Amino acid sequence: MSRFLFVVPPLVGHINPAVGVAAALTSRGHQVAWAGEPALVRRLAGRDATVHPCPQAGAGAGGQGTDSDTARPAEIRGPEALRFLWERFLVPLAEAMAPGVRQAVDGFRPDVVVADQQALAGALVAEDLGLPWATSATTSAEFTDALASMPHVAAWNAALLRELRARIGDPAGSGDPRFSPHLVLAFSTPELAGPPARGGDRVRWVGPSLTARPSSAFPWERLDPERSLVLVTLGTANTDVGARFLDRAAQALRARSDRVQAVVVDPEGALGTGAAAGPGERDVIALPVVPQLELLARADAVVCHAGHNTVCEALWHGVPLVVAPIRDDQPVIAAQVADAGAGVRIRFGRASADTIGAAVDTVLYDPGPRAGARTIARAFRDAGGAPAAARHLERLADGRKEDS
Repeated sequence: MSRFLFVVPPLVGHINPAVGVAAALTSRGHQVAWAGEPALVRRLAGRDATVHPCPQAGAGAGGQGTDSDTARPAEIRGPEALRFLWERFLVPLAEAMAPGVRQAVDGFRPDVVVADQQALAGALVAEDLGLPWATSATTSAEFTDALASMPHVAAWNAALLRELRARIGDPAGSGDPRFSPHLVLAFSTPELAGPPARGGDRVRWVGPSLTARPSSAFPWERLDPERSLVLVTLGTANTDVGARFLDRAAQALRARSDRVQAVVVDPEGALGTGAAAGPGERDVIALPVVPQLELLARADAVVCHAGHNTVCEALWHGVPLVVAPIRDDQPVIAAQVADAGAGVRIRFGRASADTIGAAVDTVLYDPGPRAGARTIARAFRDAGGAPAAARHLERLADGRKEDS
């Protein structure tokens, strides 16, 4: 029996994949603990989860799990967005979490630390203490080496990491803390992500890590089995910019109500329809929270922001996508979907109802995107998911060499 410490940021999309892996390890007789924000981790991993508190100073999510790096202006793009992410979220979060991670290691004494790519304190503290550690890569965007064409930005990023390591890790250490020298768990497959430009032979493609989640109420009786079901969601980070897009999507899908029924995730009530049924509200069911995995098992298409978790969960079910990336890693993931033939990419800021509707028609009625989605679904299932990730972690804990 081994002991595994998961170090996670206060972001739902980064914790959920780890929850599945932790459950697989527990079922195999191992002990698991967490370093992170207790209320959020317990909401996702179960109220009995062992959580060592880590302050989340500098994290705009504030422990609420909104998957927002901070209150970043929506208009920031490109290198400025990267700078904002690192200077306003990743570095402050690492510095705030580092003392709690050290206390968690001292109290739990793990054999292996599993550090999310955005919880840099996990990697740097494990490196400093000489512990084996694995990277939990909950998005495949980092494998593309997007900064290769921007050497000045890459140099700035490397200097920032060196300075952070000097403050909270081993100043003599080297290497990118987002890529463990021991094991990198990638929750995707090359069929979607393409060959990795970073990580080398340490990368293990395990596909999505899915597990049961706390259920949310849903009016299942309002679903019409005679119509195609389209799920529309912009994730938990984009409520500040999503109202216009959700309105256009609802218009597009209402115009197709003779053959399409929509479920729209509407956290801020932008559509104003609520949960009560009324005229037209069987065409567009708008709710602040939905049981996404259960709906994906019934869905025929998904319209989303190209968030990595939503994309992979849809493709796990063989559901093609309309992707409208907004920021961060989303343009990279959207390009992966389009390149894999599993969906259609549109421009978020300029998408009209007609544009969204035409894209939905393509993924519903053109056989190509559905075939592409099913190809990726097979690859995801063959990759093994959370049980495969658990086996790789067991090998690391036992000191066994990973097969390439």
